[in-house]
Amino acid sequence: MTSKERAELKTQAMKMESIFQIGKSSLTPQSIEAISAALKARELIKINVLKNCDDDPKELAAVIAERTGSEIVQVIGKKIILYKKNLKKLEKKRLAEKRADKRKEAAKRKAKEMKKSKEWNREKSLQRKRQNEKNKSK
Repeated sequence: MTSKERAELKTQAMKMESIFQIGKSSLTPQSIEAISAALKARELIKINVLKNCDDDPKELAAVIAERTGSEIVQVIGKKIILYKKNLKKLEKKRLAEKRADKRKEAAKRKAKEMKKSKEWNREKSLQRKRQNEKNKSK
């Protein structure tokens, strides 16, 4: 992860609320599964380590990142920010962008065709007027 990407993720995380809390029982398999599912759904999550947790937040972040396959964006005090890229979301986004591009291209083509047909109609009407004027002058 580049520093620019990390900075962007930090700014996004500033607006977020913590969706998990790690307390006295520290990390359990169920909490790891829940965090993994949340990462899959959201990509970026914020975790709050409660005061009654004896473990160090940086160590917890390292363990969670290792077990979930995510990356640590930042650990500030008792807050942990994790990120995991969701390839399915990226693919959906790319497909949506492709569809939007195709629609734009089709609209441009249609506009060009309409413009050509209007010009063609104008030319034909001018030709008819000239022909009528010639016929009247004879």
